[in-house]
Amino acid sequence: MYIEQLYTGCLSEAAYYIESDGEAAIVDPLRDIDQYIALAKERNTIIKYIFETHFHADFVSGHIDLAKITGAPIIYGPGTETSFDVYIAKDNETFQLGKVSIQVLHTPGHTLESSCYLLKDEDQKDYAIFTGDTLFIGDVGRPDLAQKGESLTVNDLAGIMYDSLQNKIILLADEVIVYPAHGAGSSCGKNIGPQTSSTIGNEKESNYALKVKSKEEFINAVTNGLTEPPQYFSVNALINKQGYESLEKLLEKGLHPLSVKQVNDLMNSDDIILLDTRNSSIFIEGFIPHSISIGLDGRFAEWAGSLLSFDKPILIIAESGTEKESIVRLTRVGFSKFTGYLEGGFESWKKAGEPIDLIINIEADELAMDIPHDDRLVVIDVRRETEFADGHVENAINIPLNTLIDPASMANIEEDQNLYIHCGSGYRSVIAASIFKQQGIHNLYNVTGGWNKIKLEDKIKTEKEASALN
Repeated sequence: MYIEQLYTGCLSEAAYYIESDGEAAIVDPLRDIDQYIALAKERNTIIKYIFETHFHADFVSGHIDLAKITGAPIIYGPGTETSFDVYIAKDNETFQLGKVSIQVLHTPGHTLESSCYLLKDEDQKDYAIFTGDTLFIGDVGRPDLAQKGESLTVNDLAGIMYDSLQNKIILLADEVIVYPAHGAGSSCGKNIGPQTSSTIGNEKESNYALKVKSKEEFINAVTNGLTEPPQYFSVNALINKQGYESLEKLLEKGLHPLSVKQVNDLMNSDDIILLDTRNSSIFIEGFIPHSISIGLDGRFAEWAGSLLSFDKPILIIAESGTEKESIVRLTRVGFSKFTGYLEGGFESWKKAGEPIDLIINIEADELAMDIPHDDRLVVIDVRRETEFADGHVENAINIPLNTLIDPASMANIEEDQNLYIHCGSGYRSVIAASIFKQQGIHNLYNVTGGWNKIKLEDKIKTEKEASALN
């Protein structure tokens, strides 16, 4: 028996390769499936099954493309309804994989079709469980993504999840390994721990959701403090349920080189998104006016899905050689409208003598010097509300980055204000600055190092909200 966790950091997503006696199963594959096919080929195995724990909301699964290439069936749990062929397993149904077996445990709550997959070893002893978004390390899946009309509330789903955990998961032996679908940073949970695997015993001891004494306490615990899910979650869940265009065809669209003249013509005639995927530290030194920076060096796909329209075509400005990576990572969160990419990248634009824009960087100590002397200075903090509450510059305005999808979030910004924008470390603030500029707000500065550097400056007054302590 062989198990490999295939973890994608920018999405905090874990897919799994399970193998026994020349047969393999893939659990929760990403959109780009080459890695699974290559691994099976390298290990001289055939992919026999594709297991899906639920309709994922935070990424587009590779289940359909993988099934077409391998001929393996796509397996979902009870209650699944799709627009393509799948095998809908019964609760407790078992699938043989070489000398081991995989048992379906229907665990609704995160979504109604959510199921976990219990792996039994060659001796038919429970060995590991692949929990999808039902059980994370230190957390459980959010119960607000699968409401069924008005008849099923968030509290209803949380109660259903409690029953699933109590009746199916907690009863397993303490030594059973827990392999979840996500790790820290994922919006599928409230506060997922940093580890990417655990055991049932460890989770019973440390996971707040498994330590509660009643269903009512559980419901309160898992629903309290839930933030709005990213805008792309509903888009991705629908794509995973209804099907999609193959990744190969999307790459054909996206990997279409465009000249500077063609890009200019498109900018003048079409309502397109200019997406610059270069490192944020490079972007600020010069970029095409009206382009948005979301660098491949951060949580690229997540922020693209949270901030960009799915209805507008995307034109890529990328570092040479990263055009394909940019498109693949965009398809992981459901983008499918691509115009092409600027051939030669930003350098070709600059060499052609076309207009460019830039963002001025300042250090935290410069901010400290400017605050007392500029009565039009406004600090814009684009971190999450919880981060802001835990500590921020005195009188700073909190505009979380995800809210910038709505131009109304900038409604109170005045033309003569000097904006000093920061986040936690610098990645998000560059994205925010590019969006401000796209909206015609140019009198701004990016504070390098963000809050991590600002909080070390003794001359900058900071404050903490009392709610952060509750």
